[in-house]
Amino acid sequence: MKFGKYLFHITLTRDAVLPAYKGSTFRGLLGHALKRTVCALKNQTCATCILRQNCTYALVFETAHALPAPENAKISAPPHPMVLEPPLTEKREFAAGDTLACGMVLFGDLNRNLPYFIYAFDQMGRIGLGKSLKGTRAGFTLESVTFGDERVYSKEDGRVTLPDILPALDLTPDQDENPEHVTLKLQTPFRISTDTGQAPNLPFDLLMRSLIRRCTALFNTYGDGEPPLNYPELVKKACRVNLTDNSLAWFDWQRYSSRQEAKMYMGGLLGQVTYQGDLGPFLPFLRMAQTVHAGKNTAFGLGKIDLETMNK
Repeated sequence: MKFGKYLFHITLTRDAVLPAYKGSTFRGLLGHALKRTVCALKNQTCATCILRQNCTYALVFETAHALPAPENAKISAPPHPMVLEPPLTEKREFAAGDTLACGMVLFGDLNRNLPYFIYAFDQMGRIGLGKSLKGTRAGFTLESVTFGDERVYSKEDGRVTLPDILPALDLTPDQDENPEHVTLKLQTPFRISTDTGQAPNLPFDLLMRSLIRRCTALFNTYGDGEPPLNYPELVKKACRVNLTDNSLAWFDWQRYSSRQEAKMYMGGLLGQVTYQGDLGPFLPFLRMAQTVHAGKNTAFGLGKIDLETMNK
């Protein structure tokens, strides 16, 4: 599955007050700006719009309406083709002139629509973000957009250059790599359905069930189709991997949904966890999760993980 990871570099033009976790702020503003940019039939809902399968806004924010579930796929709805990676700083107060970088990961053919996202980010700066101060939200200037070491947009020339070659993700295991331990660092809240409530625990088989579902759903929708995997055998092996160190904690987070006109509680696990066992077959999933994130609400930037492997 091809993907593109971009960094949007912005400079604030006014003082700003932002929440400690900024994923909902950036995603909500992006949705508003993107819809205003690309929506051609203003009075239609996405569910009934005849343009929805070719609309950048619908593909990202109304994915279930824009894309049918892949044929013969074991998923009820296609996953979102975008992951936001908002600034991880918990700093809340910013001054005019401060800079921030917001990451965005696009999957598959959606990378061709990068100019729409760049224009939407420019419009976000005009709308303003964060808490209103003296009746005005903080504006910003989009300075540049980078793709690795390559600059694909700069404010100076206003041109967008699509990457010539996109990297690809696959689930092919390395037969020569089988570390004794792996440590996962959960950098943003990891949300997963469990029977243990908010207990800060993440058994390896529960983690892998979630990752297998997410990775295969992405390949089904935006890649080359269902990977040829022995799912029952993978789950059996995952049950034999032990959790050896757990420093996870529950993080309470909520956002306001303007669509549902209600507060949404989206807490999750943060911290670090270490596993020991036969880990080689699972490294491709863990490595892929570093790019596509893990768990629920990844479109908000949740489930961002770092992986560290350790041999004897």
